[in-house]
Amino acid sequence: MRPRLIVAIAAALLLSPAAVAAPSSADARFKALSAREWAWREAQMAGNEDDDAPVSPRLPDESPANQQARLAYWTETLAALDRIPAGALSEPVKVDYAVYRAQIEALLASQRYRDYEKPLNADSAFWSDLTYAARLPFRSETDYVNFIAQMGQMPRYFREQIANMRAGLARGFTPPKVTLAGRESSITSVTEAKAPQDTVFYEPFKTMPASIPAARQAQLRAAAVTAITGQVVPAHRELLAFLRETYLPGARTTLAASALPDGTAYYRSKIREFTTLDLPPEEIHAIGLREVASIRAQMQAIMTEVGFKGDLPTFFAFLRTDTRFYPTTPEQLMKEAAWIAKRFDGKAASWFGRLPRQRFAIEPVPADIAPYYTYGRGGPGLYLLNTYDLPSRPLFSLTALTLHESAPGHAFQMPMALENGDQPAFRRKTYISAFGEGWALYCEKLGVEMGMYETPYDRFGMLNYQMWRAARLVVDTGIHAKGWTREQAIAYFHANSALAPHEIETEVDRYISWPGQALSYYLGEMAILDARAKAEKALGSKFDIRAFHDTVLSLGSVPLPVLQGRIDRFIAEGGKGPWPKDPR
Repeated sequence: MRPRLIVAIAAALLLSPAAVAAPSSADARFKALSAREWAWREAQMAGNEDDDAPVSPRLPDESPANQQARLAYWTETLAALDRIPAGALSEPVKVDYAVYRAQIEALLASQRYRDYEKPLNADSAFWSDLTYAARLPFRSETDYVNFIAQMGQMPRYFREQIANMRAGLARGFTPPKVTLAGRESSITSVTEAKAPQDTVFYEPFKTMPASIPAARQAQLRAAAVTAITGQVVPAHRELLAFLRETYLPGARTTLAASALPDGTAYYRSKIREFTTLDLPPEEIHAIGLREVASIRAQMQAIMTEVGFKGDLPTFFAFLRTDTRFYPTTPEQLMKEAAWIAKRFDGKAASWFGRLPRQRFAIEPVPADIAPYYTYGRGGPGLYLLNTYDLPSRPLFSLTALTLHESAPGHAFQMPMALENGDQPAFRRKTYISAFGEGWALYCEKLGVEMGMYETPYDRFGMLNYQMWRAARLVVDTGIHAKGWTREQAIAYFHANSALAPHEIETEVDRYISWPGQALSYYLGEMAILDARAKAEKALGSKFDIRAFHDTVLSLGSVPLPVLQGRIDRFIAEGGKGPWPKDPR
C-alpha cells in the first residue's frame, strides 16, 4: 500500500465513528455521528466554513488515495448507523435518521461503483462546474483572496481528475462518445482567450466593491492575472490535450448503463440514488408509457380548443416552426421571464405561508456552455436562461420553465431549505433530486391553479413540459435497460412533444450520459400530487393549501418515503402547518 494512501485512510479513521466514545442515548449517538461525518464531508468537498463567503479557498482532494479514504469512512459510518437502535430514536430524530441514512447509502454506492472515475457528462463536467464560483456575487476582499487561492489549486485538481478519468477509461467506464462531441468548447474558451481578462475567471475582478481600496483592488487584479496565466490556463491546456488525444478517442461506443462494468446493478443504484425508490426499470418504463398516453389526450384537448385542424404531430410541427411563438432577441426572452417571475410574486402569499428571504437574479447561460445546455436552470440566487439558438426557445414554454427554475421552484425551495434553522446542516445543505425536481415540476402544474397561464398555448407549454418529464421515464429506462438507440430516443420525443429539435438532442445526450437522473422529476411530482390528494380527501374543508405547501417545504430535501410519512402526520394533526399561522 502506498504511503499517501496509508496516511489518507489513517486520517479518516481518526475521525471515524468508531474512534469516538459513543454517547449514551440513541438520539445523542446519532446526532454525534451525523455531526462528525457532516463536518468531515464538508471538508472533503472543500466546503467553506463561512457560509457568508461564497467561495472556498480550496478545491477537493480527488486523488485515488483520498477516494479510498472516503470509501473507508462511509463504510464505517453506515456500520455505525446500524449499531444505533433506530426504534429508540425520538420521532423527530427518526426523520433525520431516515434522511441521513439515505444520503450515506447513496454516497457509499457512488464510491463503490467509482463514479469519481467519470466526472463529466453531456450536461456538465468538473472543469465547467468551477466557473460557477466566478459568477457568484463577491462582497468582500476575502472572497477575492479565496478565489485567487482556488485558482492556484487548479493544476493539482485537474491532474487528480485526469488520473481518475484514465482509470475509468481503462475499464470502459466513460460517458458514451456520441454525447461528448464538442464538449471541449468550455475548455477552449479559456485556452484560446486573447488575454487573462477575457476568461470567465477574471469576471469578478472587472467590477469590485468600493469598500476595497483602489490600491488593494489593483493588487488583487494583478494576482488574478498571475493565477490565470500561471495556473488556470496551463491546467486547461493539459486537460484539453488529454481529452483530444486520449479520452475522447477511447470513450465507449455503447450507450446503456447496463453495458458498463456491473452495469445492471449500477443502473439500479442510480435509480435508488435519484428517485429514492427501489423500482425496477420495467415498472418505471410502464409508468412512463401510461403517463405519456394520458398527457397526449390532454394535449389533444388543447389542440381542439385553439381550433387547429390536423393531428397532434402536425400541431407539434406548427408549434416548432411558427415564428409568433419564439423570441426575436435575447433581451425579449429575459424580459418575458422577469415579467412571469414578478407576476408570481403577486400571487405568492395566497399559496405559501412562509416565503424565502433570498431573492434571485435572471441571467443568460454563459456562452461557452450554452450550445449544450438546457433551456434554463435555477437555484439559490440565480435563474439561468439560455439565449443561444432562439428558434429553440419557445415562449409558450417560458411560464412553466420560470415556475420550475425560479419561484416557487428551485430558486424558492432551495433557499427555504437553507434558511430553515430547525434542521441539521446535512438536511439544509444537501439536495435530493426526487424531492427538489419533483417539487419544481409540481410547481409547473400548480401554475394552472394560480392562474399563471394566460393563453391555451401557455397551458400547452405546461403540458409539453409534463410530457417531457413523463417521456424521460420511457427514454431513460429504454436506453439503459432495454437497448434503445439514440435515434430511437430522439424519435420518441419528436412523436410525443413539441420540444425543439436542438433541445431534444441535447436532452437525449444528457439522459444517455447521466443514467437515472432524468427519472427523478416525474416520480417526485407524482409523490407530491399523491400526498396532496390524500390530504385533501382526508381533511376535507380543513385542508389549507398554504399549510400543505409549508409542510412540504419545511422538510428541506428528503427521500420520497419521508415526504409521504410527513404528510400522514400532517393529516393526523388536522392539517396544521409547521410554522405559526400567518394572519393574512
